[in-house]
Amino acid sequence: MTKLLFPFSYLIGIFCVQAQTLDPVIENPDVIKMNKLEARASFFPYSSLELAKERKLSKAENYLLLNGIWKFNYCESPELRPLDFYKQDFDISGWNSIKVPANWEVEGFGIPIYVNATYPFQKGKVTPPDIPDGHNPVGSYKRTFELPNNWEDKDVIIHLGAVKSAFYIWINGEKVGYSQGSKLPAEFNITNYVTPGNNSIALEVYRWSDASYLECQDFWRISGIERDVYLYARPQVQIADYFSKAGLVNNYTDGDFNLNLDLKNISSKKQKGTVEVILSKSGQDVFTSSSEYELTENGDTDLLFTKIIKDVKSWSAETPELYELSIVLKDKKGNTLEAISRKLGFRTSEVKGGQYLLNGKPILFKGVNRHEHDPNTGHVISQEDMLKDIKIFKAFNINAVRTCHYPNDPYFYELCDRYGIYVVDEANIESHGMGYALHKTLANNPLWLKAHLERVERMVERDKNHPSVIIWSLGNEAGNGYNFYKSYLLAKKLDSTRPTQYERAEHEWNTDLFVPMYDTPQGVEDYAKNEDFTKPLVQCEYAHAMGNSMGGFKEYWDLYEKYDKLQGGFIWDFVDQGIKTVKNGREIYAYGGDFGPEGTPSDNNFLNNGLVQPDRTPNPHIYEVKYVHQNVKFYENDLSKGLINIKNWYFFRNLSNYQLSWEVLENGKVVETGSIENIITKPQTERTIHIPYKTKFKSDAEYFLNINVQLKQNEPLLAVGYTIAYEQFQLQKATFNFLETSNQAVS
Repeated sequence: MTKLLFPFSYLIGIFCVQAQTLDPVIENPDVIKMNKLEARASFFPYSSLELAKERKLSKAENYLLLNGIWKFNYCESPELRPLDFYKQDFDISGWNSIKVPANWEVEGFGIPIYVNATYPFQKGKVTPPDIPDGHNPVGSYKRTFELPNNWEDKDVIIHLGAVKSAFYIWINGEKVGYSQGSKLPAEFNITNYVTPGNNSIALEVYRWSDASYLECQDFWRISGIERDVYLYARPQVQIADYFSKAGLVNNYTDGDFNLNLDLKNISSKKQKGTVEVILSKSGQDVFTSSSEYELTENGDTDLLFTKIIKDVKSWSAETPELYELSIVLKDKKGNTLEAISRKLGFRTSEVKGGQYLLNGKPILFKGVNRHEHDPNTGHVISQEDMLKDIKIFKAFNINAVRTCHYPNDPYFYELCDRYGIYVVDEANIESHGMGYALHKTLANNPLWLKAHLERVERMVERDKNHPSVIIWSLGNEAGNGYNFYKSYLLAKKLDSTRPTQYERAEHEWNTDLFVPMYDTPQGVEDYAKNEDFTKPLVQCEYAHAMGNSMGGFKEYWDLYEKYDKLQGGFIWDFVDQGIKTVKNGREIYAYGGDFGPEGTPSDNNFLNNGLVQPDRTPNPHIYEVKYVHQNVKFYENDLSKGLINIKNWYFFRNLSNYQLSWEVLENGKVVETGSIENIITKPQTERTIHIPYKTKFKSDAEYFLNINVQLKQNEPLLAVGYTIAYEQFQLQKATFNFLETSNQAVS
């Protein structure tokens, strides 16, 4: 008996040792963070107003970028991971190297997996929050950095822009914290962990965690550090956060400036000083104010600045007028402690009278869903590529984007502010693989309430100061229930200045707009005619742009332009999500099933639904979008007299920067041309113009009138002469003479 007991005890010991290496935190939905700083608005605190206005982080003495080459170890399961790698004396000389930011599967570690609505780590019955122990790849990252000498007595923060799906962090061998939620920043105060001179940082990143159940989106399921990593230093008195509410009042003509400013003192002494606030437009101050502050030891305070500003230039996607908001924090001697300078746009976003209104106007959403995707780097997107996407939006008459299905890189919102794109900002919540039944969906499971609220709160707090963000979205295809009821109320509590939408709420109370997906033209028209439905309809997904598609797109827009309650939608989707790879000796854009052994989960090529190819080459059907979306449209009046009607479908701009060119075609050849310099037409109005063609028609020829609307002067991202709208009218049909043929057989 004793001989049997010893081996059995030994086996128990072996099992316990192995079990201790498997982390229960990564499958516990009640633990979503450890020692992680609270969410705040997206801004960088510079040491002077001059640097803040220049906005070049490379010049900031309190900034240290940690992007670049890190040492990296990849293993297929947690029990194989190096347990003590974070220790200072751990030998990593034999490790691989990896770029940061990067998805490790794109860099050759592990398998990129594409599935639409399932969990690739679960086979058979889905059992949240369980994560497989046997196959859950772990990436261990490590590097060193030199702490700048002038950071002594400063608060030192590490910023990790996005890490998927969950991770631990160590500094100099000491555990700092834990985070999940892969599309928003994680910040940690590491002041008490760093030392002068050389320091080490270590990250342990899990491919799957309980968080993965809320990140079941239709895209590549890949992992790693996806956005910038950097350190920054702060003084002991800090700008903790700010919320600049900038609405419109007095019939949408005056600006209602309302700045809530949070200050924090991390020292053990009382602190006094002043805060200066400057609001300017094109270098001219329109509002200045200062206020004294007094902070107790380790205390905080809120300051409020308000002003009605007459005759402001309002922000819209058509007229993206921006002001510059500068906030300067000074000590009692007048020395600048911190300064921030950010763009601000005056605009009002609301649902009123059964319509969505932007600055009082019932705009139409000519939108797309856009995943963050690059064919070479996966989910890591450069600033240059973000700008390229905005340029395509502008060139093809796309005025809105839904950040499907997670908050995007902060720089993307800055571009939307600057160039004018409406943003529906979406929380990183999709539990599609659970279905929508109330007894199954995580939306109605109290164990997952904390995670739902955290993701909504951090999105709102980060992006609340962007004028381009006009609607919050609670998530996508995640069912509806108590957790989304609470999330809706939280969004309203945090920000009362924007509507909130959620697709799966359908006709329930926890959405301000009705945002269905893939409703038919008949379906949306039925909604418009039904007086019981009082919310505006904006399709969050429609016109699935896969393959030879968009053939019925005009039928939707005939209805959107006809019924007040219908206000457009967001095409699924913007970019084909192919990953560039080499197969059989040639480069291809790979899709699901092109990676991994047989049996790797895959939904094949269902991720190629884009208006553009992975490298942003336009697909043919995007030209149909450009035509149907165009904001200058023409209608027949009396073509025989050269009379046509022009309608300006813009809501906030006339056509003063556009000119019209025309040409008459005879049997496909241009026989006459002309132009009209002045086609100024007020927003949302229609008028008749005369095309003075003089061509004499031949009875046996066909004639067409082509019209192009082009830019008179450069506009941001579009050059003079660019054609923004076009139309063609048939002036005369051809007359054909047919030869009669005999039915007699030829012998």
